[in-house]
Amino acid sequence: MSRLSSGPSRLRARAHNERTYPILVPDASITKSVAARRTSARHSRCEHALWACTAVTHRAPPHTRPRAGAHPSRPTGNNGRVSDGLFDAPTAGRVRQGSRGITDGENGYDAVRPDAPVDANAPLAVRMRPCTLDEVVGQQALLGPGAPLRRLVEGGGASSVLLYGPPGTGKTTIAMLVAGAVGRRFAQLSALSAGVAQVREVITAARHTLRTTGEQTVLFIDEIHRFSRTQQDSLLGAVEDRTVILIGATTENPFFSVVSPLLSRSLVLQLTPLSDDDVTELLRRALADERGLAGRYTLDDEALAHLVALAGGDARRALTALEAAADAASETEAADVPDEPIEPVQPVPIGLAEVEAAVNRAAVRYDRAGDQHYDVISAFIKSIRGSDVDAALHYLARMIEAGEDPRFIARRLMVHASEDIGMADPTALPLAVAAAQVVQLVGLPEARLALAQATIHLAAAPKSNAVISAIDAALGDVRAGKAGVVPPPLRDGHYAGAKRLGHAQQYIYPHSLPEGVAAQQYPPDELVGVDYYTPTSRGAERPLAERLPKLRRAIRGAGEAHRAEPGLDR
Repeated sequence: MSRLSSGPSRLRARAHNERTYPILVPDASITKSVAARRTSARHSRCEHALWACTAVTHRAPPHTRPRAGAHPSRPTGNNGRVSDGLFDAPTAGRVRQGSRGITDGENGYDAVRPDAPVDANAPLAVRMRPCTLDEVVGQQALLGPGAPLRRLVEGGGASSVLLYGPPGTGKTTIAMLVAGAVGRRFAQLSALSAGVAQVREVITAARHTLRTTGEQTVLFIDEIHRFSRTQQDSLLGAVEDRTVILIGATTENPFFSVVSPLLSRSLVLQLTPLSDDDVTELLRRALADERGLAGRYTLDDEALAHLVALAGGDARRALTALEAAADAASETEAADVPDEPIEPVQPVPIGLAEVEAAVNRAAVRYDRAGDQHYDVISAFIKSIRGSDVDAALHYLARMIEAGEDPRFIARRLMVHASEDIGMADPTALPLAVAAAQVVQLVGLPEARLALAQATIHLAAAPKSNAVISAIDAALGDVRAGKAGVVPPPLRDGHYAGAKRLGHAQQYIYPHSLPEGVAAQQYPPDELVGVDYYTPTSRGAERPLAERLPKLRRAIRGAGEAHRAEPGLDR
């Protein structure tokens, strides 16, 4: 329709649209019918979820079934859906030949049901997709009792949500659970391939469904931050009138990547990487669950720890690595009995060797709570102190590869910059602080560059422990009771009675002198003539070693003696 310029024309167009596209709120008869149907659906919802989670046939051992890569066609689930990864939802429907639109079914739209059965040959990460909120590991701040997402699921709320977090933290799973909990239709678009036309097509189908059945549609958009402003704006009307309940997933900060009108209409929830305990629980569940490996394998402690370290808080990565290790273990087992491709009676053991072979990544001998944690960081600092740049980088790489908290490494670098370098290179501490800021603001893997730069700088810098020796000597005297009274000229003199007490009298202001150094007593009487700081002759401390004795003679001298000291103005 061409753009209308006159007011009456707009009114006529609006009337035409209302006749063509009736109001989205269903009439009373539809509402009663839907209410009755939903009441019945609630009674059977658990049965549907149980059926969906148990409708997986026992898989043959990996060495007796075709490899995924050798299968003539990729296994698919219902509605031609292809599943890949723990939190990769199936596509929203079949795509018409020659068109990118979603077109199937009498409504021109084929929404995915979250309670659809899972293909027995689907990847382990797909088969282990949680069926209920209680099966979701991690994210307890969002899924615990009274938390936002649990209220949305259990209370049947209709708020649109933006889920922000790294891959493998459950964004797609949560979206499907929200849709399935109250029997809503579920549709998915990928921001990588969908355009405005596809968004409008889904919204049109959602309007038709809402008008005819009273059922809302949950629209899940993965990587929503990749949508342009125009594409995001096309969602505003449907989100505003709740034609669709939008659940957007993004790995980018939505406050920088999502338009403000969409942000204001949505609840922004941040998902965090899974903890090591969460990943461990997930792996143990996959080993025992009938949907997973069904007790056909055992995993020793070293292999489990390596899988947890490899996961890096990503559930999908953990399960994918476990499945690959199970395949490798089965092939090893089958090599001993090649003529008997039957399921073994005894569970197949998965050891560290099978995990390393499967993921082509050697395990780093490192435990973040035990001896290796302390031994490696000790070797790291001692290598820097010893100016061995290459050894320091080796230990840094071991810590990064083993999943050590980069903030811990950054803290040790800052301490080392003062303790072992100090005034020999005053730029070392600012550089270490800058590296810590990069860790905080950017994170791994990019933060490894800043940590490496700081490590190289500190290891190659001239060394001095004069700073730590000086402060420890001063602390030793204070703790020994050498804390005499402050000399009267140095005391506070800002209040009215200070002058009568003799405070701040006869104080010599150094800036009033040509050299900027005044001969007067600064320490308490007990510490006159005590030297704490003794600079070395290395690096930037060399000129200090020459200047400091002159300063001390000038300050501790009598009368005009300080004026005779040359070089105090440098």
